[in-house]
Amino acid sequence: MFKVLLVDDEVFVRKGLQKLIRWSDYDCAVVGEAKHGGEALELIRQLEPDLVVTDIMMPVLDGLELVRLAQEEACATPEFILVSGHNEFKYAQQAIRYGVQDYILKPIDVMELASRLEKLADKMRRKQMIALAGEGNTSGMLLETLVQQRLEPEEEARYAEALGLVDERRMLFVWAEVQTEAELTADSLRHIREQLVADDELLLDVPVLERQPGLFGILLQEPLLGSGDADITLTLEQLQCRMAARLRLTVILYVGDSVARIAELRHTYDSASEAMKHKYAEEGSLLVCYGDVKERPLCLAAIDPSMQEQLMVALEEYDRAALSDATATVFQMFREQRYALAAVISGLGQLGVRFIGVIRQMGGDAEIEQQLLETMERASPTWSLAQLRRHFQQMTERAASQIARLRQTQRKGDIDRIKQYIDTHFRDNLNLKGIAGKFYMNPVYLGQLFRKTYGVYFNDYLLELRVEEAKRLLRQTDLRVYEIAAKVGIPVPNYFTSQFEKRERISPVEYRERLGYHD
Repeated sequence: MFKVLLVDDEVFVRKGLQKLIRWSDYDCAVVGEAKHGGEALELIRQLEPDLVVTDIMMPVLDGLELVRLAQEEACATPEFILVSGHNEFKYAQQAIRYGVQDYILKPIDVMELASRLEKLADKMRRKQMIALAGEGNTSGMLLETLVQQRLEPEEEARYAEALGLVDERRMLFVWAEVQTEAELTADSLRHIREQLVADDELLLDVPVLERQPGLFGILLQEPLLGSGDADITLTLEQLQCRMAARLRLTVILYVGDSVARIAELRHTYDSASEAMKHKYAEEGSLLVCYGDVKERPLCLAAIDPSMQEQLMVALEEYDRAALSDATATVFQMFREQRYALAAVISGLGQLGVRFIGVIRQMGGDAEIEQQLLETMERASPTWSLAQLRRHFQQMTERAASQIARLRQTQRKGDIDRIKQYIDTHFRDNLNLKGIAGKFYMNPVYLGQLFRKTYGVYFNDYLLELRVEEAKRLLRQTDLRVYEIAAKVGIPVPNYFTSQFEKRERISPVEYRERLGYHD
């Protein structure tokens, strides 16, 4: 598979590109995304992609500068497809100067992009063959071409001869999945690839291809396989044990049907890929053979809506116990109902999108959304269900804490507006129930929130405002007490006097007399 990096400052453009094209039809897989050229340049160094599809107009570093710097560094030599919303000749001219012939205008035409990908795939195959030949290791590339492409008989025979494959010998394709939660860099993948077959008499001269980080395809044939099914099973068990011991990691083998003819290699490859779809349904098995699982149905349904709602409510309420229980229920369902690999990844991705939707509705910023997206994208299809669950719990915890923080910000904003309203309208006939109704809040909750925020009960704060205003009027005017009482929102003079005395320890008349006035 050719590795593809998508670069655009709009996250939904990147997601749209992922879904717009069936990348696997062109032997491609999207391995990374970047929101600007600077980030993309770093990912080019790390991931060594074969193809970069990039927007031109981006912050930090634009697409044309990205092409120039990548070529100057020569850290990797990917092909580029440039995408632009501007039909300006200067961009196309600059792209040609950098040797980039593929320039597409937005909105992207699917057929045009597919046509470019088809041509580039052929170009990348030739480039990869040359590179591998230079390293003296063409077997993986030859095998990938042989099992994935429709070749003419003569060409198929040449590929098979180069791999040492002979008709009438049993052949078996196996996917070896290395499970690790550590980040797989180019160096670590190279180490895994080397250790996978190092010093193993079973795997001398066996072709190995890499489909995606941590997933390796191996073609076994007689006499390594043995002559009977029992011999094949024993060979595969030994192979799995040796790989796991060398890497000190969990290794799962997904095994296709054995075939006896080179023309049937596509079947053993496809059946091994079908066995891998049972990955989570057969959680705990180190050897998953297509012959054993092909009659067992897989669930492709979305996550039950009631389960989704249960999880979303726990998330929004930041109820950790309920969130953990809801997550456990979802993952138990994956196992018990035999969810297919793609259905699990898709279901968790949809939940992640809902998390982001809630955060956006609550006014969360783009940085928070980006952090969650990056957390989602770190999930690897090679992880076990337990590893995926731990990762998902981390993502829900991060989303829940962000939602809780946004809610606190919202509450602070609401209570500040309520306080401003009281400060302005305290002379009116105000009470807690009336204000709660005006701001669509529960009166008891509003009273608790007001005291928690400002350290004083609502009624005490309202009385303080009214008494302070009454004192000002007593000092600055010759209004009578009953007139002042009405102006500060307490129209009953006796009640006003009692409340004034409660706070000031003297009556309004005595307060004024101290100033030398007489009512």
